Amino acid sequence: MGRRLTLYILVGMFLGIAVGYVLHASIPAGDPLLKEWAGYFRLLPDVFLRLIKMILAPLVFATIVTGIAGMGDSAALGRIGGKALAWFITASLCSLGLGLILVNLFKPGVGVGLDTAEGVGDLQTGELTLHHFILEIFPASPLAAMAENNILQILVFSVFVGVGLTAIGERGAPLVRGAEALSELMLQVTGYVMRFAPFAVFGAIAAVIGTQGLGIIVTYGVLVSEFYLAMALLWVLLFCAGGLFLGKRVVTLFRYIREPLLLSFSTASSEASLPKLFEQLDRFGVPRRISGFILPLGYSFNLDGSMIYMTFASMFIAQAYGIHVPLLTQILMLLTLMVSSKGIAGVPRASLVVIAATLTQFGLPVEGIALLLGVDTFLDMGRSATNVVGNAVATAVITRSEGMLQPLTDPDADVPHAPSHTVADGRRGLNIDPEQYDN
Repeated sequence: MGRRLTLYILVGMFLGIAVGYVLHASIPAGDPLLKEWAGYFRLLPDVFLRLIKMILAPLVFATIVTGIAGMGDSAALGRIGGKALAWFITASLCSLGLGLILVNLFKPGVGVGLDTAEGVGDLQTGELTLHHFILEIFPASPLAAMAENNILQILVFSVFVGVGLTAIGERGAPLVRGAEALSELMLQVTGYVMRFAPFAVFGAIAAVIGTQGLGIIVTYGVLVSEFYLAMALLWVLLFCAGGLFLGKRVVTLFRYIREPLLLSFSTASSEASLPKLFEQLDRFGVPRRISGFILPLGYSFNLDGSMIYMTFASMFIAQAYGIHVPLLTQILMLLTLMVSSKGIAGVPRASLVVIAATLTQFGLPVEGIALLLGVDTFLDMGRSATNVVGNAVATAVITRSEGMLQPLTDPDADVPHAPSHTVADGRRGLNIDPEQYDN
């Protein structure tokens, strides 16, 4: 399975669609049994995401610390960080701008009925402020940040630790070696967790199709298809920008990140692919000292898929209510989304929270979010995969600009296996009675 993970994930997706369709067709809508069965299927991706979150904090901490300590140059760290932020801001503006252009061109919300409106749940927008964002950057406790998997706070703490270890030199060498061992250990554990990915993909797809049915795709077909076309154009734009630095190797990059892409798409979670993305970028030739710093930063500041979704969704709601939004107001909305989206790390249903805050600020009906809830999972699948593409391209480009890109290695190389069927048969180091052993 380790060598054919992509195939098994695809098999899981198609089986999930088939089983979900059978479930939806055989049990009437509204029957509690349907919800119960969907809950059982949803248990598979929930377990998988818990396992991924189990890995994230120690993996991010270890990779950032070893990367900075291995770099041994705080000036290089600042230069790389500056390049990363410049790329992230530019990519975010391009994503928002492209979404704004296409949603005005396609007008997917024109003529949409509003009789399906319902409550928007527990979305909270009061804390989405500059004050809250700045405080959320800095951890009050590194242990609390790791317990909550707050990537941005872990990043800040890890940078301090990495720079501190370079300052104390040889006295910190044992800690650096320990961080390197922890990083390798977490990647090994990632290999074990990935074996469960096809089952998680199967459960996630089966639960969604089982409860919503294939009809949900048809009902919102215009919005979904136009949004995916917009993301396809964004992918082309990102890979073309990457090609300016990487040349033909940018095509190879897509082959290397196909498994992280499928994981994020099928589970509708960017987090799910982060450990695997580290591994595949290693094989693409990105040193861990670069990817260990840029990827966690990108997961907080470079969510290209979420950016294009937020402009698309905001204008879709305005069009659905027949509200004309002047061009200047649209540009102000774009800039508002650009700033407010940088503070959404760790916020549940983050994109919807930012959209709700923006709608409120510009006097648009926030209850229009209910129009998106039915199909949000399908949109989330696409934007999660796009986030992976954006961060993979950014990391590879910045590595190339630093002249640190290494030769390619096999993208399907097997990971080390734990010893089994050894000569000692698990009794190594024990003083075994020969009579008992022989018997």
